[in-house]
Amino acid sequence: MVRSKTKKSTPYTLPPTPSLLSPRLLRGWPLPQPDEEADKDERGRVLVVGGALEMPGAVMLAATAALRAGAGKLQIATCRSIAQAVAVAIPEARVFALPETKKGGIAASAASLIAEHANKAQAVLIGPGMVDEGAVMRLMKGLLPRLKDATIVLDAGALSCFSEAPDWLHKSEVKMILTPHAGEMAGMLNVDVESLRRDPLAIARRAASEFKAVIALKGRETFIVAPDGEAYCNRAGNVGLATSGSGDTLSGIIAGLAARGADPLRAAAWGVHLHARAGDRLAKRVGRLGFLARELLAEIPSLMSGFDKRKKL
Repeated sequence: MVRSKTKKSTPYTLPPTPSLLSPRLLRGWPLPQPDEEADKDERGRVLVVGGALEMPGAVMLAATAALRAGAGKLQIATCRSIAQAVAVAIPEARVFALPETKKGGIAASAASLIAEHANKAQAVLIGPGMVDEGAVMRLMKGLLPRLKDATIVLDAGALSCFSEAPDWLHKSEVKMILTPHAGEMAGMLNVDVESLRRDPLAIARRAASEFKAVIALKGRETFIVAPDGEAYCNRAGNVGLATSGSGDTLSGIIAGLAARGADPLRAAAWGVHLHARAGDRLAKRVGRLGFLARELLAEIPSLMSGFDKRKKL
């Protein structure tokens, strides 16, 4: 009997450098688009969890960004003392008032209520404007095991729970996107910032693998990395984006794209690039320094439209 020769498979090796995000790349990796007859439910529901007595603006920026990215329904869960003000400022949202700590943050006892609404959403953003690190840790410990199918975006205060890498965090099965800056990333992995700056891609790949999450490591170059090591790099943007509230707008854009049906890696990559391009537009029109985070938001729909119509950005 003659035996046929079988070709040995060659193991896949990740490229040493990430793919550069560009209009051409993203046009070949399009976002999910709703049908013309689609209603707001089909465009996805996003829940934004955050805010504190001292920082109601962060959750407002993030929530508005999610709508600008195309999400159909917006819900906000925030501290009881600021809930009414948030509801008035964002009339498009349904706002849930949560129990709060003495320091004005969201209490751990809110976990079950948040989970009830989160499990009816397609994307959940947790973190903008959250304070009281101990309370955040207790809240996340009670909340994450209750979450099921939604894509979870964690930013700002919610990232503090990663510093000790507790078992309950590693056991989470939900799809997660983490959006740390260098300082937050260093704290999450207990590494010094200088070693991170020497090789941010390696650190981002380590974090993505360890936390089983898509990582968007923010900086002058932002690296977006999947748990399997697939990586992208964004070099668009300018120093004007280093301003108060800019991170909140970015996480909101990513959550809005995830609510529309974009997978975590695509939502993060598109969100980072759209945010950066919005900053470049404002730099040309207003100046590199002095534009506001809230001014980025109005740029997002037309930028997305430009991709859809294959226009030059």
